[in-house]
Amino acid sequence: MNLTFHGAAGEVTGSCYLIQVGGSKVLMDCGLIQGSPEDEARNAEPFAFDPKQIDAVILSHSHIDHSGRLPLLVKSGYAGPIYTQHASGDLCRIMLKDAGYLNEKNAEWENKKRQRKGLKEVAPLYTMEDAKIAHHRIKGLPYGEWKKILPGVNVRLHDAGHILGASIVELKLSEGGQERRLVFSGDLGKWEAPILRDPTLLQHADIVLMESTYGDRLHRSFDETLRELKEIIAMARESDGNILIPSFAVGRSQELLYIFAKYYQPWQLAHWQIFLDSPMAIEATQVYMRHKELYDVEAHALFDKNQKKPLLPNLTLTRTANQSMKLNMFHSGAIIIAGSGMCNGGRIRHHLKHNVWRDNCHVIIVGYQAQGTLGRQLVNGAHRIRLWGEAIRVAAQVHTVGGLSAHGDQRDLLRWYKNFSTRPALFLVHGEPDSINGLSKQVQQQFKVNAHRPRLGEQVDLLRFPRLVE
Repeated sequence: MNLTFHGAAGEVTGSCYLIQVGGSKVLMDCGLIQGSPEDEARNAEPFAFDPKQIDAVILSHSHIDHSGRLPLLVKSGYAGPIYTQHASGDLCRIMLKDAGYLNEKNAEWENKKRQRKGLKEVAPLYTMEDAKIAHHRIKGLPYGEWKKILPGVNVRLHDAGHILGASIVELKLSEGGQERRLVFSGDLGKWEAPILRDPTLLQHADIVLMESTYGDRLHRSFDETLRELKEIIAMARESDGNILIPSFAVGRSQELLYIFAKYYQPWQLAHWQIFLDSPMAIEATQVYMRHKELYDVEAHALFDKNQKKPLLPNLTLTRTANQSMKLNMFHSGAIIIAGSGMCNGGRIRHHLKHNVWRDNCHVIIVGYQAQGTLGRQLVNGAHRIRLWGEAIRVAAQVHTVGGLSAHGDQRDLLRWYKNFSTRPALFLVHGEPDSINGLSKQVQQQFKVNAHRPRLGEQVDLLRFPRLVE
């Protein structure tokens, strides 16, 4: 009974874990590596295991750093099911298709340069058709119900409170009369975050894999975040500029729209034109609207109250490239929410090109920015950025609003682990070294547990850990 760490070990992205139980092999997540060009080049490397030998895949949620290499896995020979929560499966259709489209476009642009240089053309990592084929392998599961997926492998999903359909994965593993309960946190959300329910607290596990993205820091409280957003919007209106919000298409965009709807009158948002400039975010918003059964009580109340009128009367959905380009004509009065969330691609780069050199522009960073990304450069105070080979001066005011992160902070992670009735073996994943170190120290101080910090490629015998769950 082994667990091998094939991704998100000592880094945040590329989630991928292989579990071997008896004769069965189960893959948890198969995510894209994101960050610098050197990091992302690793996505094209062969898998460290044979995809044809995998019997089942369990997907914690649809974010591309957890799901983004699934089409490549199928393309490489995987022929089994992909289990995930129902809403997560719906979002995967959108996200994987978009990833395939971007792969095709990136290969097309690269090949134009290569043709001029007489170099060999490159193939996309995978295509939209590959993404469609992979999506056909998805089988939706509800929260809270055990499902036997292989001999010796039972799975139950719980609400992680991160994005719609995000799951904590609970596994009952049995081999040769031995049993172990393994829990993978997936990406844990914050308590009292908008729209979604709080993360599910579990009591029983023998081994826990816990994310540590913000393991060394605390977010601002949500109330402080709301006050900061209100102040930024008022400041931007006074300076007569635009507001750019690089946002992940799934989760963050929907939370922002919800917050703007809730505070539409007190924040005087009627004075602005609000644009959701992301075809994927628009589709994802429609999926959110179809799965209101996953909302928290407050979100249910707001939507019930506004059944017969739009939540945001001044919201424009810009689906096409031409509609997006027309936003460049706005020099003031526009709030533009666009992808990608880390500014490494998508329409936000065009809006930065046309606005970031203006001193009356405001850029609101609302999510995690990985090392090597353009978003991290802005957060770190870069005075110039490069877009399509052009150096552009950064005169805009850049605001980092940490309280809107879809990830729980150190306090949230400790709260989640504390609820286990015993102290299961703990592996910290999905974190940069500083985050892992900070969380590890707190776990040791508060719970007297020495957290494991797995290395990429490390294999662990799960039976070496005591059985705590009867």
